Amino acid sequence: MSTARTAKPAGKTTASPGARPTAVRVRMYNVGFGDCFLLTFSYAGGERHVLVDFGSTAGPKKLGKDYMAQVAKDIKATCGDKLHMVVVTHRHRDHISGFATDGDGTGKIVRDLHPDVVVQPWTEDPKAQPTAKEAKASVYTNGKANFQAMTGHYLATLEDMHAVADSVRKLAKGGTLAAGKKKTGEIEFLGEDNLKNLSAVANLMGMGKQATAIYVNAEMQLDKLLPKDLLPGVKITVLGPPTLKQSDKIRTERARDPSEFWQFRQFWGVQCAAAAAAARQVDHLPLLNARAVPEADYDPSLRWFIKKALAIHADQMLELVRDLDSVMNNTSVILLMEIGGQKLLFPGDAQIENWSYALQNDAWRKLLADVNLYKVGHHGSLNATPKSLWGLFKHKDREGAARLETMCSTKAGKHGSVSAGTEVPRKPLVAELEAHSNFHSTEAVRKNPLFDDVVLSI
Repeated sequence: MSTARTAKPAGKTTASPGARPTAVRVRMYNVGFGDCFLLTFSYAGGERHVLVDFGSTAGPKKLGKDYMAQVAKDIKATCGDKLHMVVVTHRHRDHISGFATDGDGTGKIVRDLHPDVVVQPWTEDPKAQPTAKEAKASVYTNGKANFQAMTGHYLATLEDMHAVADSVRKLAKGGTLAAGKKKTGEIEFLGEDNLKNLSAVANLMGMGKQATAIYVNAEMQLDKLLPKDLLPGVKITVLGPPTLKQSDKIRTERARDPSEFWQFRQFWGVQCAAAAAAARQVDHLPLLNARAVPEADYDPSLRWFIKKALAIHADQMLELVRDLDSVMNNTSVILLMEIGGQKLLFPGDAQIENWSYALQNDAWRKLLADVNLYKVGHHGSLNATPKSLWGLFKHKDREGAARLETMCSTKAGKHGSVSAGTEVPRKPLVAELEAHSNFHSTEAVRKNPLFDDVVLSI
């Protein structure tokens, strides 16, 4: 295991609110298929507010079309015009679309709350060097780097993935894939979720330049990098994502896994070029366009072959966007927050390849054993709550205030399929969460359709 990197604190000093919080409230907003959590730390001298993600790709059932604006306005009202930290786990649309500023983008409201710190995974570092394999402690204050910032050529792979996603989305949206309504919908949904979301990315970078931007990887101690007195008494350990260098052991151990964490640049570069070519030629190639030539006009001897080829093409497009969706999820920041005797775990959409690095660390496994609140990974998907992680939690089945709290922001019917056992949220996982914890889901918000709150006393 590589040695943890540390750095001196950066950024402006804020008035100390007190030595340690007396309580923390976790507000889970009902954004449909997406994530948006507002953490409010109560101190003797005031409150500190941390926003973890703000995005959506499919709206909730109980709110109007302006649900994102409703959420943004509540964040502003709750924070009293001051947000102290923004954490963006990764760049998927369902986690960052709320930061967009184009048109009536709600990102303008968040920007005007002037967060002191913006935290993102190391793969988002704007000072990336294309040949590097890891990120050194990358802290930017008022746009100036305190340390040499390095990420990896993996960033170039992400760019290719976005291009693939855009091309596949256009194929699905234009009705050029020989797939049923459900499969076409999933392809379009995944393609859109993996777009670059330029407006949101630019706004996050801009907010970071105005204050302190921190790009993190596994083994960093985030609380030591924060401005002084921002969150006193809160210890924050970064469990993921690992850097390319840190993930070498995982790559060896999972060499036969088709969804291996760090995909090769060459593969995605080729897919990017192929997808772009397909999009350009779709009106001229019947094998890429189910509507270009009526089935009745096919040569009878080729009819069976063409139909099979079209079906295979659609299946491969779905497999491709599922692959890139998994790779992007594995850039997710995993944060473990410790406040007094309480522990909060926020893993974004981290899947098994990301979790594997953290779960092989015996010290971290001990830390994870007494987690009090778990933000369910990837909206309740199959492989984002590893059984080895779930098995560690000692607060399952306890009574009263000691019982494990689990919070899942999700919307059924948008991702995966029941027949394949990949539906999100996964029914067996939900049943397990309901049976052994105080389970909170945005699909079952009670008092207020906009959010659900969990308060932990310190």
